[in-house]
Amino acid sequence: MVLAGWNRANRMSPSLRNGADMLCEKFSSDRCHSCQWLALPYPQQLERKQAQLKTLFANSGADFFPPVVSAETRFRNKAKMVVLGTVDHPVLGIVNRHGVATDLSDCPLYPAVFQPLFVAIKGFIKQARLTPYNVSKKRGELKFVLLQYSQAENAFMLRFVLRSTEQIERIRQHLPELLAAQPSLKVVSVNLQPVHMAVLEGDEEVLLTEAGALTEVLNDVPLHIRPGGFFQTNTDIASKLYRTAAEWASQSSAKNLVDLFCGAGGFGLHCLQSGQKLLGLEISPESIAAAQGSAEQMGCADRVQFQVMDLQQGLPTLPADFAHPDQVLVNPPRRGLGLAVCDWLRQVAPNQILYSSCNAESMADDIGQLPGYRLRRLQLFDMFPHTAHYEVLGLLQREPA
Repeated sequence: MVLAGWNRANRMSPSLRNGADMLCEKFSSDRCHSCQWLALPYPQQLERKQAQLKTLFANSGADFFPPVVSAETRFRNKAKMVVLGTVDHPVLGIVNRHGVATDLSDCPLYPAVFQPLFVAIKGFIKQARLTPYNVSKKRGELKFVLLQYSQAENAFMLRFVLRSTEQIERIRQHLPELLAAQPSLKVVSVNLQPVHMAVLEGDEEVLLTEAGALTEVLNDVPLHIRPGGFFQTNTDIASKLYRTAAEWASQSSAKNLVDLFCGAGGFGLHCLQSGQKLLGLEISPESIAAAQGSAEQMGCADRVQFQVMDLQQGLPTLPADFAHPDQVLVNPPRRGLGLAVCDWLRQVAPNQILYSSCNAESMADDIGQLPGYRLRRLQLFDMFPHTAHYEVLGLLQREPA
């Protein structure tokens, strides 16, 4: 039953029902305000987010479902650390609003399994003599350390973001020792980002390990995480989001699905039912390769197609099997679909649109560009506790002409 699915998605764990608000010494001492809403008790955070969502869609006539709650601590599966300090005393964290380097290795948002790796990475930076990049002086090599965790494998992917290739050989030389000491490290790579600007990563990736991807399993669906590919930050909430999308999609008699901004295939592969065909479109080749690998592993590759396409630059001409899609799934970036994609959706006129967004405001703008569709359901998924951000899932139904 779908209602039973909704109840499962919203059920709090005992630890969350009885737990206290997250305590963070760096927040209380004004050294880090990345969690802007941390001073607000978590139930009030959810109330504010739900109130905003209801205000944005007040005239939609949609049924609003209760927010899907997150754990308050230890929920992040990835860390994006600026490398600061010196070779002998590296800092992994941020430059705070006072311009001071703040180490976030002990941040309570990260599961405990991250802590030994943060210590090992600092030791590796010192041992390999990797010079932290100094923004003001435009000198140094190591800009960021990116760490991704898979619960299913209990394994990590580590990416060093460098300004140039100058120190790659040092990493290669010392990497075997790091891998031997940290067996949970499965994938290690170097990303090259030579531009002096606030860009997290560049286009070139150098893989340093035999393994090139992590595997996470959500609701029995294997999803592969490659360097540079997108994956949701909060594994538990992502699992509930995909499961809810699958339950909503299953009420349709759709014969084919088109998944726009499909990423690693999370939505499409969850929503795919027996006998259906799926077409997924995504700008990232890494994500497309991951999605194809998942389809092969699930044994449905014969009725699934994934293609690299920049949907912001050009609109797809659909293959014959998908010329008139019954159902379209969309999960655009924060800026939303935009007018051109909304025009395309009106032209192909699917019976249903499942819209997942990390920006309810751009989602509301897009839905305003889709006359002829009624928003039937809306649910908030708290992917990002202690901030104003959240994920939202909506179901739109085409109204009879």
